[in-house]
Order: sequence, then C-alpha cells, then structure tokens
Amino acid sequence: MSKIRVYNLAKMFEMSNTEMVELLTEIGVNIKSHMSSINEEVYLLVEEELKKRKDAEEKKAVEAITTYPIVTVSEGSSVSDVAASIGEKPGSAVKILMSEGLMVPATVAADEKILEILGKGFEKHFVFGTQEEIKAAEDKSETKAAKKEEKKPSPKKVSKKGKDPAVKDSSDLPFRPPIITVMGHVDHGKTTLLDYIRKTRVTEKEAGGITQHIGASRVNYQGNTLVFLDTPGHEAFTSMRARGAQVTDIAILVVAADDGIMPQTIEAMNHAKAAGVPIVVAVNKIDKPAAKPERVRQQLSDYGLAPEEWGGDTIMVDVGAKTGINVDQLLEMVILVAEMQELKADPNAAPEGTVIEANLDKGKGPVATVIVQNGTLRRGNIIHTETAWGKIRAMIDDSGRNVDSAGPSMPVEILGLENVPQPGEKFSVIGSEREARDIMSHYEFERREMDQSKSKRLTLEELYEKMQTEEVPQLRIVLKTDVQGSLEAFHSSLMKMNTDAVTVNIVHEGVGRISESDVMLASASNAIIVGFNVRPDSNAKKISEAEGVQIRLYQVIYDMLDDVHAAMEGMLAPELRENTLGTAEIRETFKVPKIGNIAGCRVMEGLLRRNAKVRLIRDGVVFWNGELSSLKHFKDDVREIRSGNECGLSFEKFQDFRVGDVIEAYEIVKEKKTLD
Repeated sequence: MSKIRVYNLAKMFEMSNTEMVELLTEIGVNIKSHMSSINEEVYLLVEEELKKRKDAEEKKAVEAITTYPIVTVSEGSSVSDVAASIGEKPGSAVKILMSEGLMVPATVAADEKILEILGKGFEKHFVFGTQEEIKAAEDKSETKAAKKEEKKPSPKKVSKKGKDPAVKDSSDLPFRPPIITVMGHVDHGKTTLLDYIRKTRVTEKEAGGITQHIGASRVNYQGNTLVFLDTPGHEAFTSMRARGAQVTDIAILVVAADDGIMPQTIEAMNHAKAAGVPIVVAVNKIDKPAAKPERVRQQLSDYGLAPEEWGGDTIMVDVGAKTGINVDQLLEMVILVAEMQELKADPNAAPEGTVIEANLDKGKGPVATVIVQNGTLRRGNIIHTETAWGKIRAMIDDSGRNVDSAGPSMPVEILGLENVPQPGEKFSVIGSEREARDIMSHYEFERREMDQSKSKRLTLEELYEKMQTEEVPQLRIVLKTDVQGSLEAFHSSLMKMNTDAVTVNIVHEGVGRISESDVMLASASNAIIVGFNVRPDSNAKKISEAEGVQIRLYQVIYDMLDDVHAAMEGMLAPELRENTLGTAEIRETFKVPKIGNIAGCRVMEGLLRRNAKVRLIRDGVVFWNGELSSLKHFKDDVREIRSGNECGLSFEKFQDFRVGDVIEAYEIVKEKKTLD
C-alpha cells in the first residue's frame, strides 16, 4: 500500500479532517496537518483503534438498552405514533432521527432501525408487539401508576403549586399547516415548480413565465396540508415584512442547475436570512444536459448555505420541475422542516392574520386575500387592519368555494370591507362597527405623526437610538458597489471594524445599481444603504424617500469608512462621569415665613450653581441627595456663586439644615465613548 494523505484517510472512514488528526495524535502518530502522508502501518493502527471504539460503543449501547424500560408498539406505527406512546412530541423524534443522519418525516412507518435510534434518544427499549401484548403492558403500567397515586398527598395540599387545568398549555395546541414561499431568480422555475405541485396549468397563461399576482393555495400531500404563497418574488416577501408581517414559515429557494446562482438568487437568499426563515433549496433543471448541481452546492456554500450532505445545515434537493423529478422528495423535506418547527395555533383564540393581497373589484368592491394565523375567522365577523375595516359578507377559499369559516393557515378571499387594505397589514376581529371606526381614527392619527417623523427614521446620526435594545448593537448595511473587486475590499474593511461593543451586519451586498429591492430590504431590516461608484434608479430613490431609508453614496473608500466608524461610535451608550463643582459649609440657619429654613453658607472651594445636583454631608456621612433649588447673594437671586463668597440657599423637600454641614455641588457629564 502506497502512502496516503490524512484527508483521504478521513474520507475512507467517514470522519472530518479535524477528527482524524485528533485520532492520530491520540494513538501517538505525529503529523502536521490533514495534508500529511501516512503509511500502511499507521492505516492499520487507525483501523484497529476505530474497531475497538466501535465495539466499546456497541457494548455500552447494549448495556444501556437492557436497563431501559420496555415500550411495546404495534407493527406499522408511524414515527409520530412511537413518540406519542411515551408522551413525546413528533418533532422531538424527527430531531433524534436527523441527528443520526436519517431524514424522514413523522408520518413514515417505523422499522427496527428507527426504533433502535429512537430508543437511544428517548432512553426506552421499543419493541414491536401484538395488540394483546400492548394491552397487557398498558394494564401493568396503569396498575403501577395507581399504586404510585395512592402514595401522593391529597390534591388539596398540592393544588396551589399545581397547574390550573383550565389554562391551555401550548403543547396541547393542534399543529397548523406550514406557510411556504417559493423564491429565486427569474426563469429558474419558481412558477413551474408551483404549477407541478398544485397540478394546475398557470405557467403558460402568464407572460414570460413570471408570476403576475400574489395568491395563496393549499396542497395536500401524504395527509399533510401545505400552504403556498404565490409571490412575484422576494420584493413582496420583504414588503410585507417591512410592515411587520411575518407570514412565511419556510422558504423554498429555486436555483437552476445549468445557470447557477444569479443576482436575484443572492437577493432572495439574503431576504429569507434577514427574516430568519428556514431555507430549503430546490436545485432545478437537473434533467438538462448542462446541469451542474454540485457547482450550485459549492456556490451556495460560499454564501453561507452549506448542504447537509457536506456537513452543513441546509437541505438541498435536486429536482426537475417540468417533469416532476424528485418533487415528492422536496415536499417530504419541507414537511420534515415544518415538523421540526412544531408550528401550532389555537383555533379557539381571537381570530387574527395577515392580508396577502388586496384590490378594488368593479363588481365586488374592496376584496382582500388573507391568511388566518390564529383563531377561526367566520362570515359575519367585523375585522380591521391599519387602513381598512368591514363586516365579512362572504369568504371564498382557494378552490373558489364559499366557506363559512377559516382556521389557522387557511387562505381565503373576503368581501365586505369598506376600503382596500395594504398587503402585509395584520387583521383582527372586533365586537362592533363603532369600535372599528374608533380604531380607524386612532390609526389615522398615528399615521399623521409617523409621516412627520419618517424623514429621519434611518439616518446614520440617529440610527443608534433604534439599536439600544440589542445586547450588542449592530449597524445594518446594504452594500452596493460598481465592481466585484471593490465589493470584496469594502466587505473586508467593514468586517475589520467589528468590536465587542458594536458590530457591522452586512444584510445584503451586490454589484450594480441600487434597486427597489435593496431599498425594501433596508427598510425591513432597519438598515442604511451604502453605495460606492453606483447610483439608485428612479424607483429606488422615490421609495427610499417614502420609506425613510437613507442612501449614502461614496467615491472614496476612506470617506465611507470614516462615516461608518462615526456611526458605530454613535451607537455606544455614553459614559456617565461625575464632575464636582464646589463645596460650601453651613455657618448659620434662618427661618423665613412661608418659605421655611434657609442655610447661610460660605463657599469654600469651586462654585455653587442653581439647579445643580447636591449632596449634604453630616459628620462625614452623606445625609441627603437632591437639587439646589434657590440661591441668593444677600437679597439678590443669583445663578451661581464662587469660592470665598457667602450665600443663602434652600433645597426642595429638605429643611433640616445644621451648622457645620457640608454641601457638595456636582453635575453628571455624559462623555462620548470611542472605539479606539
């Protein structure tokens, strides 16, 4: 056997380079890095060591299993059923299986391998058995529980500490369908994929294959309901988020295997990341001769989306949307991600949700498509958003049928509104039309106030006020440059400016003009836009003015770095320092009718100033803290009095002056912190 490199050895034993280097060090083999070479003798040592470790782990696992309680489940039980048999959530079972590299949804039937993995994770010994065996095990368990219950104290003694059964625990709430947005570059197959999933022919009807409207539709797959938002791109996704609406649970990022990632791909990815939405990648058009799915995976890894098969966290599925290749597998992965999120809602709660689209129909009047996010919306309910209200006259589901009610995650078109709401606005149900009008008046007042202050919402000088609630303040930036080289230089320079006290967060970066999409992302993320040798287009400029997003343009890199440095320093909380103004000694006290006690003092050092903070010191101990409210020199009111002069003074809410007391005047000075 010829010599082999350590990284190749790691691949042979399905280990990471770091793990293999650590193993070789432990068994006494001195190597410099994963690029070092080893001979056959070392290979055999590694093989022997790994076999020993595997045998030890198996022995330990067997010993552990023998001590675990036995749980009997019937043949054909799903992963969800197995979890439910011990009172665990399906999502917990899915996570355990994923940690062992097994990607299956909770609806799949459990086999011996799955039972073994779940047994280790839940510390139970699962076995398949007949219904009679399961019944006998349940009876035995109930008998043990009854005996245990007899030993417990009476309910009256523990009721104060116990949970109120009337209070609904979130773990008892039913699961709701996930809401999914399909995103990606134009012509990479977003609508074709949705078309195949929904089994409707919309692609040919829409000009250029680009979606022309925002809608929502439900899809049933293997007993699971999935809700797809049919958006015209990530701009609408972020437009809704800018208005405070977080509707999407999962984003499917479509990337063409023959084109690779494109500018809109990067934008869509950054928009989903900024919203904190899990991303499932559909590598589309794998049936084309020029398809290079591995190149796409490498490109996405460079932007922080590492595939699971490479040790990352992002699920990627190769699909052919036109012919349906692997679309089933993609849906299974989406269901898997949804199960891990454990999405729940209370159908009995007060109804609320979000407006997805809205328009004025000539025949129907104001029409809005909404998604219910909690509670159950019913025909006859009076609802309101920030800009519209009305009594629901009719509700139409995504199949065109009239319905009387809509539960969590259900999209419906509603009729009966007095005016047209904005997409992204949240709705809720109220009791009366009078209450609705009062709320509309309140929103109108708030909008007028917001319009007056919007122009200074995101300036560099005032942005720090928005960041004070964060543990480590972040200056969020959308960065656009003229060429890739400039982009890399700017990115590197900005990252070097990060400190423990404040950091730069580049929400999105790209080459080319500043677009409408950049402005909407900056608005939703409370970011500023920094441009180097680029200009905003006319639409971007108008929207930035309307949204209050500041665009900073530069031609010299040092000017940009100086501004960002100043903005980061502005985010730091100022340092408070006490500055002593002066001290005085009380020589005499006077009682003045209608005023009270006055202290006659001599200023020993510095000065006393009216309205300054003061502390009264008696016998070396601080006796009182407050403010100097009145200061006189003879009969004249004065603003301040200096060392060597006499004065009369009084404090607010304090009159217990004594001869010999010392008065110390001071002020609190705010000093600007620096990053240096």
